[in-house]
Amino acid sequence: MKYRIIPVTPFQQNCSLICCEKTNKAAVVDPGGDLDKILSVVAEEGVELEKILLTHAHIDHAGGTSELAERQGLPIEGPHKGDQFWIDGLAQQSQMFNFPPCEVFTPGRWLEDGDKVVVGETELAVIHCPGHTPGHVVFYNPEDQVALVGDVLFNGSIGRTDFPQGNHQELIDSIKNKLFPLGPDVEFIPGHGPGSTFGQEMQSNPYVR
Repeated sequence: MKYRIIPVTPFQQNCSLICCEKTNKAAVVDPGGDLDKILSVVAEEGVELEKILLTHAHIDHAGGTSELAERQGLPIEGPHKGDQFWIDGLAQQSQMFNFPPCEVFTPGRWLEDGDKVVVGETELAVIHCPGHTPGHVVFYNPEDQVALVGDVLFNGSIGRTDFPQGNHQELIDSIKNKLFPLGPDVEFIPGHGPGSTFGQEMQSNPYVR
């Protein structure tokens, strides 16, 4: 699996384009906005978009989902149904954070812990990691040891838990009990900022070491 990170929105959210190298099929993970920028990277890479994957439904991760799905005829997979209320409130989120108006959508598939999603022939494990939002999921590729963790964990930090239905202890438990056991060599792509490895965060992240 190869990937490209595309920072989008004023929040510089790490939207990711993940590609199966065998089939040239691809998925956009967390299209928060700036769709023309995302689609220009898709064209540069010469890949065929197959679906949209969502880690969670905050505006900077999900704001462009409905329009991208409509423009490209793509199915939406994720997040977990615990984030339904965030999707229902996208219009209010866009007003609150001064984002362009965006439409509510219904994922074609809600994801559960232990599910698999497939991009081409690349398989990703779904790990439900509540805390930042109740329906947050992480996508993990065991073959390449890469995880797309959204806003659960950052390089040197962790996700905020002061939003509605955030839960600090749940977030810590998600990181320590679900992510770190995957192994220290796993690289992760966070929702913002530079990546890291679980091993690095176990050693140096003041919130979870």
